[in-house]
Amino acid sequence: MPTKTTEELEKVLGSTHVNDTKKYLTENADDLLNSDRPFADYMKKLIKEKDLFQQDIFLKADIPDRYGYKLLSEEKRTKQRDVILRLCYAAELTLEETQKALKIYGMPELYARVPRDAVLMIIFNNRPGSIIDVNAYLKKNGVDILRSSGVQD
Repeated sequence: MPTKTTEELEKVLGSTHVNDTKKYLTENADDLLNSDRPFADYMKKLIKEKDLFQQDIFLKADIPDRYGYKLLSEEKRTKQRDVILRLCYAAELTLEETQKALKIYGMPELYARVPRDAVLMIIFNNRPGSIIDVNAYLKKNGVDILRSSGVQD
């Protein structure tokens, strides 16, 4: 389990000379993402901690099982941040956990200055109900709803 925050690692990197790269990697090995599938590992760990079942998450996220399994195993990738947000919401991730999941997946984190992202941040902090309720709340606040996985990029 990582003990150093990203900020702490970045601070160390700021003062690490190029000749000390191997030393940095060795000393911080436990805190680095060394897996070929970091998103899969991260999500599986959280799902297990929360005592959830993947099939229930896909159902709550309104994502087909087969597609969901492929996303969570990183066998398949999506360009749609909404799909990852649906998975995170259905997996009961906190806002902080969701931000980390987005970052690990290689997608932009939610940003408080973007109106839709701000509403989504409120949603992740308050959990208004199902994905249907989330979309109703988004629509009520004049921003785009979370697109379904049926609209693939």
